Amino acid sequence: MKFRFLLWMMGRLMAKASRVDPGFQQQLAGKDLVFQLHTLDGRIARHYIVRDQRVVSKGGAYKDPDFALGFKDGAYGFATFTAKNKQLAFMQGIQNKDIQIQGNPALVIWFQGLTKYLAPKKKKKPVEQKAA
Repeated sequence: MKFRFLLWMMGRLMAKASRVDPGFQQQLAGKDLVFQLHTLDGRIARHYIVRDQRVVSKGGAYKDPDFALGFKDGAYGFATFTAKNKQLAFMQGIQNKDIQIQGNPALVIWFQGLTKYLAPKKKKKPVEQKAA
């Protein structure tokens, strides 16, 4: 359930970022593709349509995505996306075959670059002034 919610929320965050974040929009420039995130058993799947510098997310599997990331199960997918070191978690999952890539691997690297725009912005701590 957590993984399904995470995929839905990623869709919402990407849709918003595609409307308001110039850096995110720049990453989408010239892209016209569909990618999918799913569990290997097919029980959880969500696809994302990138077109005209916008992202739209839809539930369910897509017939022929440009690339797809399959996770061994929902718990593993959730743990990978929420890991402190996401890049390491992805690389280990791919090596262990707990994550399978279908389609163009270069687009997976592009997607990982997109995810940095989805993290919450860290608020700068106000500078405390010392009393004289």
